[in-house]
Amino acid sequence: MHRRAAHGFEVLICAPFGRDAESMRELLTHEGYRTAVCGDLGELARRVAGEAGEAVGLILVTQEALDGGFDQLARALAAQPDWSDIPIMVLAARRTGRSDAVVGLRHRLPEAVTNVTILERPLGIESLVSSIASSMRARQKQFEMRDRLHELTASREALAASERELRLVTDSLPVLIAFVDRDLVYRFANRAYEAWFGTGPDEVVGRTIPDILGPETFDTRRAAVAKALAGEEALLETTLVRPGRTDRVVEIRYLPRRDRRGAVDGFHIFVLDVTAQKRMETELREAAAMLEARVAERTEALSAEMARRESVEEALRQSQKMEAIGQLTGGIAHDFNNMLAGVIGSLDLMRRRIETGDTEALERYRANAMQAAQRAATLTARLLAFGRRQSLDLKALDLNAVVGEIEDLLRRTLGENIAIAIRLSPEPLVARTDVSQLENSLLNLAINARDAMPDGGRLTISARRATPAEAAEAARPGPFAVLEVADTGSGMSPETLAKAFEPFFTTKPLGQGTGLGLSQIYGFARQSGGHVSIRSVEGEGTTIRLLLPAEAGPAPVEAMQETGEAPAGEGETVLVVEDEGLVRMLIVDVLGDLGYQPLEAVDAAMALPILESSARIDLLVTDVGLPGMNGRQLAEIARRLRPQLKILFVTGYAESASVRGEFLGENMDLIAKPFEYDALGAKVREMILGWTPA
Repeated sequence: MHRRAAHGFEVLICAPFGRDAESMRELLTHEGYRTAVCGDLGELARRVAGEAGEAVGLILVTQEALDGGFDQLARALAAQPDWSDIPIMVLAARRTGRSDAVVGLRHRLPEAVTNVTILERPLGIESLVSSIASSMRARQKQFEMRDRLHELTASREALAASERELRLVTDSLPVLIAFVDRDLVYRFANRAYEAWFGTGPDEVVGRTIPDILGPETFDTRRAAVAKALAGEEALLETTLVRPGRTDRVVEIRYLPRRDRRGAVDGFHIFVLDVTAQKRMETELREAAAMLEARVAERTEALSAEMARRESVEEALRQSQKMEAIGQLTGGIAHDFNNMLAGVIGSLDLMRRRIETGDTEALERYRANAMQAAQRAATLTARLLAFGRRQSLDLKALDLNAVVGEIEDLLRRTLGENIAIAIRLSPEPLVARTDVSQLENSLLNLAINARDAMPDGGRLTISARRATPAEAAEAARPGPFAVLEVADTGSGMSPETLAKAFEPFFTTKPLGQGTGLGLSQIYGFARQSGGHVSIRSVEGEGTTIRLLLPAEAGPAPVEAMQETGEAPAGEGETVLVVEDEGLVRMLIVDVLGDLGYQPLEAVDAAMALPILESSARIDLLVTDVGLPGMNGRQLAEIARRLRPQLKILFVTGYAESASVRGEFLGENMDLIAKPFEYDALGAKVREMILGWTPA
């Protein structure tokens, strides 16, 4: 340790004759010591007194070196700090009598130089090295003592500073603060005692509580003092009576203090003057009583005023509600009237051509009427999507596959002047959603992007997992998958961006947009358990991010089905329950044309006797929204009567059927109105025989 110490590691050698200095230097260097050779005692004294003095661990001199006088070195040693006593080792020349030589040599050294070891030559190497090591260890002890003294001094200074700060803090507080021991003797008191009792802290410390308070006042504190000395906090409120001074209402708190062994060695005292607080409480109680009287006088008038305001606010809310409904119904009426004009006009022209025998244009009018009716159905679907009331067929889908399958359609739709970049997730990305709604949403977003880039641009579609920050936008538990559609088009102004999801809001010219595209996507995303957000800057483009609930594992593989002409039945019996007469008639006629035996019922009450009878029924086709007992309730009863009965629900809108997986049971399916009757026939045949259209 002495050879690696931060201080006192150097051996100073002073041997002016022969090779003694060089020999000792080589020996000590071999032993791992740092050495320095001084030509005489003057040089040695300068090194001890200089900045490198702390590096000196031992002075090794020969007797011959002392002939020049020891006074200068003695002064340098005397100037060392009190803790420092550099060991000196003198190699004495051999004399006839050893004790006489040593004694004589010691008489030549100043009396102040005491840490001297005299070794008589000749001396063995091992003895010399051992003596040097011993002296160096003793020197290191001095440095350790110095460090301990420094630490002790620093601790004392820190303690004194802490005590000064504590005294400053406690003296600045308008609270009596003190500490008393188990004998009730004050060991600490702050300056407030002088203001309260006219007795300074120095006069309080060393006296007992009864001395300061008086025996009678102390008797009122005796129980609290005993409680504190027992180790429990004591709190009391009392009046402090002081002769010649104003009485004070005080709150007294005694906090026990424990020593290292856990025994209570006294308690702290904190006394707070609450006279002003109590006076304020009294004044507040009086003011509260007066206020209650005034409030009682005003209650009736305020009640009447509140009733009047509520009436006005209700009228305002009703006005705002009617304005919103008016805007919505106006948009619906405008679009529906256009579509109904196409249907009614086409049917009227068909009637006229039939009356005149001109049948060549019938197919064109029929196609026009069908197109207008389908546009009306699409508008209804978008309204339901915006209101989150559409019927969703939620399934686990691979979003990479969905984007890949629609890519060709997008390229054909957008044209050659728009570059399309597809960025798919490198890992399986499965989300639970409705595939048709998802594809429609992607197509609508791509068309909107195309319209925002009339001079061409770039469309980027990305599929990936949502980051934690993106998932937080959904305000519901994740995880989520992200479909992001970004364009380099014209972007949106802040005003347009704020209205982007509003129904019937559009920036396109009249007749080129319904204003339901983004609102439909918003409703679809929220109904699926996800979220949609827009980021857009004018002149830079728009990014729309669609979040959908993600699932672990691959998506199930489903066989693709193609639609075709519905196959004929083979006389199977189908019970049709539909309250709308026109729809019921058309369904029954279609089933009859296809070779089925249809049975009709207006509602559940009319259908139940048929189900309870022994009549053959191969399939129950029922509207969901029946009057009275609804279609789902009818299906439950039908299943109890006929456990193997297959059931096909027909719905234009039913809130309970908005998510098919939660609504349908085994051997149940659903078809949404309006539908083409070939599709109805195919669905009926599929359910009866498990037939899949070719």
